[in-house]
Parts: sequence; C-alpha cells; structure tokens
Amino acid sequence: MSIRSIVAAMATSLVLPSMSAVADSQGEAIVVTATRTARTVDETLAPVTIITRQDIERLQPQSVVDLFRGLPGVSFANNGGRGKQTSLFLRGTESDHVLVLIDGVKVGSATAGQAAFQDLPVDLIDRIEIVRGPRSSLYGSEAIGGVIQIFTRRGGQGFTPSFSIGAGTDHHYKGTASVSQRNDHGWISLSLSRELTDGFNSCRVEAAGVGGCYTAEPDRDGYDNNSGSLNAGYRFGGGTEVAFNWMKTDAESKFDGSYQNSAKSSQEVAGLKLSVKPFAPWTSSVSVGVSKDHANNYLNGVYASTFDTQRTTGTWQNDLMLGKAVTLTVGVDAQRDEIDSSTAYAERARDNTGVFALLQADVGVHELQLSVRRDDNEQFGRHTTGSVAWGMGLTPAIRLVASYATAFKAPTFNELYFPFYGKADLRPETSDTVELGLRGEHGWGRWTVNVFESDVEDLIAYDASIFLANNVDSARIQGAEATLATTLAGIDVRGSLTLLDTSNESDNAYQGNWLARRPAQSARLDLDRAIGPVRVGATVVAEGKRYDDLANEHRLGGYATLDLRAEYAFAPHWRVQATLGNVFDKAYETARFYRQQGRNVFLTLRYAPGR
Repeated sequence: MSIRSIVAAMATSLVLPSMSAVADSQGEAIVVTATRTARTVDETLAPVTIITRQDIERLQPQSVVDLFRGLPGVSFANNGGRGKQTSLFLRGTESDHVLVLIDGVKVGSATAGQAAFQDLPVDLIDRIEIVRGPRSSLYGSEAIGGVIQIFTRRGGQGFTPSFSIGAGTDHHYKGTASVSQRNDHGWISLSLSRELTDGFNSCRVEAAGVGGCYTAEPDRDGYDNNSGSLNAGYRFGGGTEVAFNWMKTDAESKFDGSYQNSAKSSQEVAGLKLSVKPFAPWTSSVSVGVSKDHANNYLNGVYASTFDTQRTTGTWQNDLMLGKAVTLTVGVDAQRDEIDSSTAYAERARDNTGVFALLQADVGVHELQLSVRRDDNEQFGRHTTGSVAWGMGLTPAIRLVASYATAFKAPTFNELYFPFYGKADLRPETSDTVELGLRGEHGWGRWTVNVFESDVEDLIAYDASIFLANNVDSARIQGAEATLATTLAGIDVRGSLTLLDTSNESDNAYQGNWLARRPAQSARLDLDRAIGPVRVGATVVAEGKRYDDLANEHRLGGYATLDLRAEYAFAPHWRVQATLGNVFDKAYETARFYRQQGRNVFLTLRYAPGR
C-alpha cells in the first residue's frame, strides 16, 4: 500500500466512512493518557478509543482479548484460547512496542518486554483508554505503537454493591463481586473475581504427529484465574488529593510443549499519588508505583524455570496554566527494573531517568501541542524524543489534525543478557511517524479517518551470522484507519476499518516481506438495539490473511466471526445475559498451529445498581 493509495482510501472513507469501535463517538469524553493531563478526546489531537464499564457490560466479552478484537489499529496473536500467551500489535508495530499502564503505573515483563494481556481480568476493569501512535516524548521507552491505560473498578455514587456469576462452554465459570462507597470527598472500591475453564486442546498436530509446540498432547488446556483490586482516595480542601490503587492476579495455565506445559503466574501493581495546588494556575503531583510480573514454569508437574521481574517507578509532574488557552506540563520520571530468575543473566537491574515537557496551546481555530523528552538509561545512555501536533477546525463540525513524532524502545533483559542469545551492546529501536487525520462530530454521529507512516530502525532480531540478537532489521508501516458511530432506525452502530501495509526493509533475504502475524485488513462492526427491558446485539470481526514467519512461507488465512448477545432486565438492577460466540464455528488461527475457540455459549446473571 503506497502513500498514494492510503490517501485514496482516506478520500473514499470521507464519502463512505467506516464504522467506529466502542466509544470513539464520545468527542467530549475526558481522556488523560494522550497528554498526561485531563483533556477531551478532541483536544488531545491523538487518535483515541475509550472503552467504558457500560461498554464492557453491553458487549459481554470473556477477556480483554475479546474486548479488543478488531478495534482500530489493534490485532492479536494468541496461542490457543483463554490464559495462553498473547501478543498485541498496535498499528503494525512489534508486540513490545506498546506501553501498558494500570491506574497510571507502568506494567509488563522486563525480560519478555510485554504485558500479560491474557491474565488481565476484564470484570475488574472500569475504563480503558487506547492511544494510537508514538508517545515516547511523554512516556519514554516502549511507546512506539501507542499507549494503553487500564483503570480498575471505582464504583458509583453512594454505597454500591454489585456481583455477577456465569457459566458456559468448556466448563467455563466466572464470578465477580464488588463493593464501593463514594461521596463528594472520598471513595473506596474493592473488587474480587474468580474464573476457571477446562479449555480445549490449544495446539493442533500435523499429520506427522508434531505441531507448532513440538509435541503431541491431545488434551484440554485449562486456565484458572483469581484476581482482586482496591481503589481508594480522598479530596481535601484547597485542591489536595491523595489516591491509592492495587490490583493482583494469580493464574495457572496449561498448554502443550516439550520443554514446559504449564505455568503459574502472578501480576501485581500498586500505586500511590498525591496532588496539590500551591496556587490556582499550578497543579503538582507526586506518584510512586510498583509492578511485579512473576512466572514459574513446569513440565508435567515438575519445576522447569522461574522468571520474576519488578518495575519500580516514581514521577513528579507539574501542570501550569499560562493563560486560558496555554498549558505547560513539565516533569521527571524515574524507573528501576529488576529480575530474579533461574536463568543466569549477566545483569539483573537497571535504572532510567526521563525529563519531559509538553506545551498545549489553543489559538482561535488552531490547536498546537509540542513535547520533548530526554531519557538517561544506565544501559543504553541518553536518548531524546519529540513530537509536534497541530489541529485546525475546518468547520464547526470537522477538524483536521497533522502530527510528527519520534519514539524509541530500549532492549529487554532477554535481548541484552539471555544466555546464548542476548547482546549487551544493542542500540535502542527507534521510529519516525507522520500522521494526517480528519474527524467529524455531527448530530447524527461521529467519524474519524487517519493515515500514517512509520519508519522503524534498528529492530532487534536473531542474527544468524553471530548467533545472537542484533540490530539487524528495519521496517516501514503504512496504514489507514476509519471509524464511525451513529444510530440508524433505533440501532446503535459502531465499527472500525484498519488497512496496513507492513514491509520488512532490512537488507537481507526478508526484504519486502510482510511483518509476521499482522493482518493487512481488519474490521469490526457492533450493532445494538434496546427494546424495553430487552437488549440484543451482534459483533462481526473480520481479518485478512497474515504470515506467521519472517520468511512469509507460512500463510494464515483470513477469517470472519459473528458473535450474538442478548440481555433481559427482569427487575431493577438485575439482568440476565447470554452470548453465542463464533456462531458459525469458524476454525482460524492467529498464530500457526494454535486453535481459537469454536462455537460457544455463556450465560451471566448480573446485579449492578446504577447501570
């Protein structure tokens, strides 16, 4: 896909706009992830998707993966169902090019370099903000493809208890309970969830008897997850506020493999934040956070390995109102990564300090955002990133947005120090991205169209010439995204279309090939209709072909799935819900050899005051 064809796709979408995903229709909704300050979706200038608690309960997803499928710019590779290894690709970048925050605290494995999306409990989530496009100039390493921030349950005004229980195919059971208290000054919310499933045989076997997992284990691969979250805070007089958050998941997953076939893992994150207003135009906040990613692996019940990582972060941020239309944000981030593993790493800890500044200004119909950041890492040294974004109101209903940004990704501990693979003098991966977008807000709905091009250099991959990881790859990613949210004949319509052209630009045998596991086309359509106490809905997700490997020898076919859902509010605050997933029992794979769930049913009884 050339730039010319992308612009043509953009022009076509202006005439026949494609559908928006979940809550892109909320142009006035407040988002904090895009600029590290509270702004409306329109004011951020960045492409943002917001998923609310109401969206989650309406869509009835069984996992975060289900919730994200087909959203603009998002694709997954999953190794066989619930709780199995899952990689998220945002705008075609690598799976470790996405920064993930939980209640403002950076999470993810320092060894593998990515967050465990498969273990995040969707029933404990209150809100999700997905910001597409590079954000290294605000957050530092990892934000080449974008930033995803997850906010845990907070509850409504007053005393609010809620719970849900459900059961479905493959002996899948879930239960969630939450209780919260909120008033004008303080809040506290506690939530617990439990999920277990027998699963299905996640890895198919070829005729020769060996599959992608290098073994033949025709058994069910189950999953078990126990999770909890706590949010609390208090607003004092004079603009002072203190907030605390905590979430933990303990999971056990079984899979097929010749070196290990089960794992016990835990993810834990905790954060504390204090905000004060020394005087009216100045808000200053200090926050600290700790996230832990622990995993013990087993083969047939016998211990095999341990990979434990801990990330400790601290931030001092200052927001200064320099006038009614100008805001200056300056701050400093500190981060320490530590590992404890049965594998002998040459180094087990490193520190990083980043200083950042963001200027946001509104001048008439124009908006301008300038940001710059300087990171100092004891492993790879100093690195500077920046971005500029400009928005202009073409009409009261239509806005033009253009941006340019640089980003980088620091090598992981595995890439630096894993025995017989890591290389200690690796350079950070870097990127340049240019983007152009149009968005419209009308009485009948909201639409957005974005085109972008990213050039990523010094990608880290295995170098056969030295038998180690090395900065050997480069890539060019060109893409177009279009969304729409509207209501037709009483039916709420939301959907998205993403077109990607990913090209390996390395000077080797893979030059010109597609990047592995990224579909060239993906789309999602959500339809919902409320009829008195009954609500019915459907979701269609379609993805084009992809290749499973760098050589583009193993093709994974495109697919489309249909999910149906219904709910009945039989009493105040009480609902019974039902989903029929993968209605036509479509067999497909997002990673070679690894099955996805066929036709399935799930029933839920939910008590939720205020929904």
